[in-house]
Amino acid sequence: MDSNDAKIPPGVLVVYQKWYTHLVGRNLVHPILKRKLPVIADEYVDMNFGTGAVKISTAHDHNDYEIANRHNLPFITIFDDEGRMLDNCGPFAGKKRFDVRREIIKTLDQAKLYKETKEHAMVIPLCSRSKDVVEPMLKPQWYIRCSNMAAEAVKAVKTGELKIIPDVHEKTWYHWMEGIRDWCISRQLWWGHRIPAYRVTLPASEKEELWVSAHTEEEALSKAATKFGVAAEDIKLFRDEDVLDTWFSSGLFPFAIFGWPDNTDDLQAFYPGNLLETGHDILFFWVARMVFFGQRLLGKLPFKEIYLHPMVRDAHGRKMSKSLGNVIDPVDVVRGITLEQLHAQLLESNLDPREIEKAKQGQKQDYPNGIPECGTDALRFALCAMTQGRDLNLDIQRVQGYRFFCNKLWNAAKFALMYFPADTSYKVHEPTLPPGLSSVDRWMLSKLALAVQKVNQGFQNYEFPSATTHCYNLWLYDLCDVYLEYLKPVFAQGSEDQKSAARRTLYTTLEYGLKLLSPFMPFITEELYQRLPRQDTSCPSICIAEYPTESDTPWRSEDLEANVETALKIVHLIRSTRSEYNLTNKQKTTAHLVTSGDQLEIRELFHKLQSLANSELSEEHPPSGCSILTVSDKIEVHLVLKSCINSDLSEEQTPSGCSILTVSDKIEVHLVLKGLIDPQKEITKLDKKKETLSQTINKLQQAISAEDYTTKVPVEVQKLNSEKLTQSQGEMERLQAAIETLKLM
Repeated sequence: MDSNDAKIPPGVLVVYQKWYTHLVGRNLVHPILKRKLPVIADEYVDMNFGTGAVKISTAHDHNDYEIANRHNLPFITIFDDEGRMLDNCGPFAGKKRFDVRREIIKTLDQAKLYKETKEHAMVIPLCSRSKDVVEPMLKPQWYIRCSNMAAEAVKAVKTGELKIIPDVHEKTWYHWMEGIRDWCISRQLWWGHRIPAYRVTLPASEKEELWVSAHTEEEALSKAATKFGVAAEDIKLFRDEDVLDTWFSSGLFPFAIFGWPDNTDDLQAFYPGNLLETGHDILFFWVARMVFFGQRLLGKLPFKEIYLHPMVRDAHGRKMSKSLGNVIDPVDVVRGITLEQLHAQLLESNLDPREIEKAKQGQKQDYPNGIPECGTDALRFALCAMTQGRDLNLDIQRVQGYRFFCNKLWNAAKFALMYFPADTSYKVHEPTLPPGLSSVDRWMLSKLALAVQKVNQGFQNYEFPSATTHCYNLWLYDLCDVYLEYLKPVFAQGSEDQKSAARRTLYTTLEYGLKLLSPFMPFITEELYQRLPRQDTSCPSICIAEYPTESDTPWRSEDLEANVETALKIVHLIRSTRSEYNLTNKQKTTAHLVTSGDQLEIRELFHKLQSLANSELSEEHPPSGCSILTVSDKIEVHLVLKSCINSDLSEEQTPSGCSILTVSDKIEVHLVLKGLIDPQKEITKLDKKKETLSQTINKLQQAISAEDYTTKVPVEVQKLNSEKLTQSQGEMERLQAAIETLKLM
C-alpha cells in the first residue's frame, strides 16, 4: 500500500470465510478495496453481525492481533503515545484519533463507499480513573518463559507438597498453570523496580539492538566488553527505562525480606514459611509468582499451605465500590459513624460528582442511622464467623450482634467473679477430676471439653465459623443460660464443699473459655484475664498463654450431655407453658416427673436445674389439675397449674376442656383450658395443621410407592422418609384426638 496517496488508514479487512469465497467467485469485491485494503477470510468474523466484514488494526486490538498471527500479517502501528496518527496514514497524519474517525466517514462517502451507520452493542475498555478510552499498542517488552516453572507448581499441588485451602481452588490453580503463557514482566510506569537491562551500542552496529543484564552499570560494561569482544571505552550503555511488573517485585517477598540473595541467618531461619493467607482473587497473580521464584531461585517452596479467604462484599453480595457508596471502612465499624459523616466522606473522595448523589442514596438505604460503634473485637469475630465460601457478605447488623455478645461476655464474667471471695486465688482443674463434683459441674466441664476439641479442630482445618460457633455456644448457652443460673441456689443454700467444687469448676470454665476466645477477641479477653483470681501469675498476658488442648480437658461425657439435654428439654417445656399462661415469677409451680425404666439421673438432674423452670420437683403422686408434658416415651412431667389457673386434669384420663399440644409423635402437652379459650377457634387452628400435615403424608406416600424408589433413592434418604412418615402419621392421630376432645367442650 502506498501511504502517500492513501485515503484509508493502514489496516486489513476481514470477512467471513464462506462469504468471501462467494464474493470472489462472483467478482463482487470492490476494486478500491482490492487495491487499497487487503482482504482476508477468517472464521472469527460473525456473518450475522453488522455487515459480516470488519476492518482490523493488527497493532491496536487483542483480537486483531490474534488474527494477524494466524495469517502472518504485518503489525502496523498507526498512532503515537499521544493518540495522533502517524505519517503512514496519509492525509490523516498528525490528527487526533477521534477526529480521524469522523473524517473517514466523509472520505468513504466522497468515494461512494459509504452506505450507512448502525448502532451495535460494544464493550469499549475505559480507564477506571480517567474514564479515557484505553488504546492497545504494541511496545517492546521483556518476557519470562513460565512453562517449566508452571509444571513444577502443578506437581507440588498434586503431590501434596503444597496444599491449597479450600481445595476447591485447586481447579483454578491447574487451569492457570496448564494454559500458561510467557509472562510480560515490563511496565511503562514512573515508579517501581527498574529493569536491570542495558542496551549496548557498538561503533560498528549502532542500529542493531544488543542487550546485557547486570546489577550495576560497571558490571554491565564489563559483561558487554566480554560478550561482544570490544574495548570498554568503545561501548555506550543506556539502561532501559521500564520497570518490573508489580507481581514480579512482590513475588520476591518471601525471601527478599530476609536479605536474599545473601545467605543470611534470617534467610536460613525463616525460609521457607508454613502458611500464606491471602485472597483467592490473586491466587495466580501473586501466589503463583512466589511459588515460581521460590522453586526456581532457592529450590524450595516458599510455604507449605495457602489459605484463601473469601472476598468481602456488602450485605447484598455486591462488590464494594465507591460509585455504589457501599465501601465500608473498618475504622468506621469499630468507632461508629453517623449518616451525615458517611455523606461527608464521599465529598472528600475522588468520586465523580455525578456519582455522589447516587452513592448517598445507597448509604441512606443501607445505613439510615449510620453505623453503630461495634468495637474491634466484634468486627474480628464477625469476619471469622462469616469466613465461608468464595464471598463474605458483611452485614453490619450481624457485627452489631457480636458487639452485644461482647456485652454479655463482660457482664457474665463480672457476675461470675462475684462468687470468688476476696484475697483468694484458683487454678484450673487437673485432667483427673477430683471427687465431690456435682453432675452439673461435670456437665459444664464436659461442654468445655467439647468446645476445646471443636475450636482446635476448627483452627487445624481452617474452619473458622465452626471455631467461633463453639466459643459462642460455650459462653452464651452453656455458661450463661445454664451453669450460672444453676449456681445461684448453690451459692445461696449449698454446703461449703459444694461451693468449693463449684468455684473451681467456674474458674476453670472462665480461664479456658477466655483463652479459647482470645484469638478472635483479644482485647476484651485480655482485660477479663487480668481480673481473674489466678493462682499462677507467671504468664503476664493471655496473648502468650498456652492455648487449651484436648489433653488438658479429657472430661467429655456424651451420656451426661444427653441426660442434661433431656432435663433442659423438660425445663423449656415448663417455661413455655408458664409463658403461655402469663404466669409471673412469684407464681411458682410444682412439677411431678413421671418416668418409666431407670431414669434416676434425669430426676436428679432436673432436681438440680429446677430453678431454671421456676418450679419445684415433687416426689408425691401427681394430683389432678396438672398439665401433662410428655418429654419422651419414658418421661412425663405433670405440671400443677390448679393453683394458678382454673383447670382440672385427671392423671388417668384426659378430661374434656383440655387442649392437646402435639410436639411430635412422642411428645405432647395436655393443658386444661376449659373456660379460657374458644373451642371452635382451636379446632380451626388444628384443622389447618391437619391439612398441612396431610399434604406432607401424601407426598411421602407417593414418593415411597414409586416403582423405582428403592433403586434410585439413596438408602439414607429412604430411612429419613420412613421416619418422617411414621412421625407425621403419629402426629396426625394426636391432632385428630385433640379435635375430638375440643368438640366435647
